Amino acid sequence: MATKKASKKSAKKTSSKKSAKKAPAKKAAKKSTRKYGKTVGKDVEREMRAMKEGKLKSGRSGKKVTSRKQAIAIALSEARKEGKKVPKNKS
Repeated sequence: MATKKASKKSAKKTSSKKSAKKAPAKKAAKKSTRKYGKTVGKDVEREMRAMKEGKLKSGRSGKKVTSRKQAIAIALSEARKEGKKVPKNKS
């Protein structure tokens, strides 16, 4: 009698485990769009080269730009003025 009860309990445990597992839902692949236009990337590249050569100057003061982030900011600002595809400035 003890063997019958033990076999029933083990059978119940295995069946409950199978029903508890669910297949994970597959997410649809999102198609991402470009934040910046292709020509903006070229503008940033041009400004970075100018900065590395020491030719990139800041707007009002005319000082040399040494920061990478500042060079990118200058390129994006110029692209905005030209009307290229660039997100709005957050600040």
